[in-house]
Amino acid sequence: MQKEKQMRFDIITVLPELIEGPLNFSIIKRAKDKGLVNIELHNLRDFSKNKHRQVDDYPFGGKAGMVMMIEPIYDAINFLKSQRKYDEIIYTSPDGELFDQKIANELSLKKNILILCGHYKGIDHRIRENLITREISIGNYVLTGGEIAAAVMVDSIVRLLPDAISDETSALSDSFQDNLLAPPVYTRPAEFNGWKVPDILLSGNEAEIDKWKYEQSVLRTKNLRPDLLNDED
Repeated sequence: MQKEKQMRFDIITVLPELIEGPLNFSIIKRAKDKGLVNIELHNLRDFSKNKHRQVDDYPFGGKAGMVMMIEPIYDAINFLKSQRKYDEIIYTSPDGELFDQKIANELSLKKNILILCGHYKGIDHRIRENLITREISIGNYVLTGGEIAAAVMVDSIVRLLPDAISDETSALSDSFQDNLLAPPVYTRPAEFNGWKVPDILLSGNEAEIDKWKYEQSVLRTKNLRPDLLNDED
C-alpha cells in the first residue's frame, strides 16, 4: 500500500552535489524517511560517450557560450523512461512557465516526475521539441544551473503530500493557496516592548478571528501583491 502512494522524482543533473543538500533536510527528509517520496539523482555525465565525459559543445551558427548536447540527454531520458512511465518530463528553463502554488498543487497529485536541470546556454532544442512535456522557470532571472530551481520545485511539491507535514492544514493556509497572502501571525508573549497582539486574536471568538484573518489576507495582498488578485480565474 505504501509503495502505491509513493511519489517519485528522477532528476538529471551535471552537478548532483549542488542539489543533494537541499533534498536531505527538514520536510523533504522526513517525507523520504516515511516512504512518501523517492528522489533519485542521475549524473548526465554517466551517459556521455566521450572519454572526458563531456556533455556540452559549441552552438551551431556561432554565439558565446556552450550548449548541452543532444545525445547524453536523449540516452538519459530514454533509459529512465524504460524503467517507468512519467506523468511529466520537466525542463528547468528561464523561459518556461512561471512556477507558482497552483502548479505545485497540480504536480503534487502526480506519481512520477522527471526533471532535467538546464545548464550553460541551454539544451539542444530538439530535446525540448520531442521529449520535454513541460518547461518551468522559478523566476525572471538566470541561475548558473537548474539544480536550485529543481530543489525549489521539489520542496514546494513534497510539503503538499499527505503526512509530509505533521499538521496537514498548515500547508492549506500558506500564502498563495487562494491567490492571497497569508495574514499576519503572532505568538507569545501577548505584549512585548509595548507592542501588542491584536485583541481579536486573544478573544477566543473563532468566527470573528477567521473573518479578521481573511480581511487581513485581502488587505495585504492588495497592498503588497495586487497582481495576485488580477490572476484569479
